[in-house]
Amino acid sequence: MLDTTKLPEPKNESAISDEKVKKHIKLAEINYRRNTESDYTEKIEKLDKNFDYSTNSNYYWSEPELSLLYGTPLYEQASDSQKKALNHLYWAIQYNQTAATEANTVLYNQVTAGVFENVGGYDALCKELDLETVQERDHIHAFHTIGYKTKKALLGQAGFNASIQGKSYKNDLAKKAKTGKNQLFSFSFSASPLSAYGESSLRFMTNKVFLKNQAHLYSQYLRELEDKGESIPAHTTGLLGQLAPKPLLKFFTLNCGTSPFLACLFYVARFMANMLIKNYEYRYSIYYRELEKNGEFIPAPTAVSHYHMLDEAFHTTTSQLIAQDLYKDFAKPSAYEKFLANLTIYRAQTVGLSGLSSGLPAIFRNDAPFMLSLHTLLQSPLFGMSSTEALEWLNKCMCTEHEGFHVTLKYHERLLTDLRRLLDPINYLWAVNREMHVMEKGGSISNAIESNAKAFEQFSKSLAV
Repeated sequence: MLDTTKLPEPKNESAISDEKVKKHIKLAEINYRRNTESDYTEKIEKLDKNFDYSTNSNYYWSEPELSLLYGTPLYEQASDSQKKALNHLYWAIQYNQTAATEANTVLYNQVTAGVFENVGGYDALCKELDLETVQERDHIHAFHTIGYKTKKALLGQAGFNASIQGKSYKNDLAKKAKTGKNQLFSFSFSASPLSAYGESSLRFMTNKVFLKNQAHLYSQYLRELEDKGESIPAHTTGLLGQLAPKPLLKFFTLNCGTSPFLACLFYVARFMANMLIKNYEYRYSIYYRELEKNGEFIPAPTAVSHYHMLDEAFHTTTSQLIAQDLYKDFAKPSAYEKFLANLTIYRAQTVGLSGLSSGLPAIFRNDAPFMLSLHTLLQSPLFGMSSTEALEWLNKCMCTEHEGFHVTLKYHERLLTDLRRLLDPINYLWAVNREMHVMEKGGSISNAIESNAKAFEQFSKSLAV
């Protein structure tokens, strides 16, 4: 039986006040105060409300390298108007994914705050998490509004028939995607170890078996949902939502909502997502400042990116202090908790950081999930290609070396360095996670081309069916 080390009883307010104030508690208070005093979310709300694509359509929203298909043979032959459209579509694609990831944050901020409240002594931190939840909802709305209007203006209905976020191929390839290599785990959804269990069984395993000595810390947020008869929440989009089949995600939710250590684990994953976003968003902020300095027109999406990065700086501080410091306040994790923590971070590497995209700069996945969407894009009014022409260009863009790969590799190397530095102090991580071995291995252009070539062959055959 795995060791389930018992936590100390919840600390009360008087006990906390008698202790020396920890550095990270003070940092949480400062971070909350500064975030409360900022107005970046309000500026994003205003830009969201007033966004009109036509007013922003004749301008680049970032430096050109943050464009869909940048550096590919197709991009080199594209017209200026097509290049601007690809620049705008890249923004819409990236921030659609960012919105999905922030939806994860909205959920797990509430789940984990309920645990920290039960432990006691983390009032400022819980207030900060509540504030961040409100801010994330406003961010999500802005990303969806601008992205929707942009795709509708450039692609019409075709822009919503095949999302460039990872939809699988049709016919034979769609079946393979459900049961083969594209499955998130090596076993199928129906064979998931927890797929046969109902929610009451998942709760029993969490509170009576694996974390039985911590059940008194069960998140009030989850308890209230349970009292209402609502399902255990679990999002299947965003970085966290791609880690496992839904039954396992529900089990993860219960674990994060019971164990203070595993509540802190979520912020390691959130920290990785924060850094993944900042890796490209920083370039938007620099572009914003250059336009501002030169007195030039600043497109609304560029401004949204700039203010979002400033807002997210508070959120990243929260993620870092919980991931690196807060877990040390609690009893040492059991073998089970350490295993689940490391499995989660390993899966985060595997799902979101294990390759290089040829056509989506700063995306660290190979291109198999994007081929149908890109094929559809090339047949849209933006390019007007036939299916055969679109396939020929996809082959050139995804299966040959070009500048786009090297641009993404540049972003890959920077993020790898940052993540290694920031994960190094977390003492329970396995070396494969602390040193980001999976991500490191994924930084190979030759491997990306080889993987794309195999996927392209399958994709081509699927279209012929």
